[in-house]
Amino acid sequence: MSDGLENVVAAETVMSEVDGQRGVLIIRGRSLDDLAGRTRFEEVARLLFDGFFDDLPDDLTEGLGAARAEVFGEVAALDTGLMDRSPIEAMRALTARLADGDDLATALRLMAAPAVFTAAVVRAQAGEAPIAPDPGLTHAADILRMTRGGVPTKAETEALDTYLVTVSDHGLNASTFAARVIASTRAGLTSAVVGGISALKGPLHGGAPGPVIDMLNEIGRPENARHWIEQALARGDRLMGFGHRVYRVRDPRADALKAAVRKLREGSNSQPARVEFAEAVEAAALAILKEHKPDRALDTNVEFYTALLLEALAFPPSAFTCVFAMGRVAGWVAHAREQVAGGRLIRPQSRYVGPTPLKAA
Repeated sequence: MSDGLENVVAAETVMSEVDGQRGVLIIRGRSLDDLAGRTRFEEVARLLFDGFFDDLPDDLTEGLGAARAEVFGEVAALDTGLMDRSPIEAMRALTARLADGDDLATALRLMAAPAVFTAAVVRAQAGEAPIAPDPGLTHAADILRMTRGGVPTKAETEALDTYLVTVSDHGLNASTFAARVIASTRAGLTSAVVGGISALKGPLHGGAPGPVIDMLNEIGRPENARHWIEQALARGDRLMGFGHRVYRVRDPRADALKAAVRKLREGSNSQPARVEFAEAVEAAALAILKEHKPDRALDTNVEFYTALLLEALAFPPSAFTCVFAMGRVAGWVAHAREQVAGGRLIRPQSRYVGPTPLKAA
């Protein structure tokens, strides 16, 4: 038996390969280095979907824009009950209102849903009216526009595209496995995606980037980093933004997002100091982790620079996991279709270790 299914192969996939020893991520035959910062989210989604939908067009931009406009109609269900929930809980509830299906139209609606619903929830919780989608914009540009109002800069759009591409798929992680299990029952794509959102919500999976901002805010200044980090480790706290279940070296997604943050800061008067501070904290954390835990591979992971990038794009930390879902939904849908196309019902065995009834005398 393997605790947490460690090293158990549960599926064969063409989606992505996570090489934890070399720190390499391959998505549908292309390296992350080749995709991040060079392609739009729609292009990578199309790459993931290739072969799993009969009517797949060469470009998903128009269809995804129309899907955003369509699912915006569900924003009317954003009542006071949902307003009191966290953004991801509200977004998940609205997504669950979409009909189940297995066709491309369903897939596009599900790709649109986290973007449209998160933007509406964030604005509503800030006391502002939701902004209807603009189908003529790219997905990343419209996400920023619906969330903040106004057309974003080219640099901001490219930064968000880089993020969405970087997190679009990543092996058989917890949320993707959850989506595949649900898809294997033939429940439909919406059910699979709602399951993925639920798994992503957990702080040991996609719920971690927000606490990185809390950590940086508590540290406050570079000279405080060593003391704060050492105190956190002495308490037994988990240092958010460092270490990964698979990678034994630096997470390649961290480098992709760090490059995106640096590029974004070139056009900002407020970001350089924040980025330099975060880099100082990162350096201190890596040095201290090497001193305190020399036998463990604890390097920077995707969460650390996710937090910096999404903060720079003015997303509230409470919605960071929702933005993660905006990218990962492409992987969930593709894996769900792959599972239905070639997989059986996922039904592993368990070993009973509870008490055994005594036999009657």
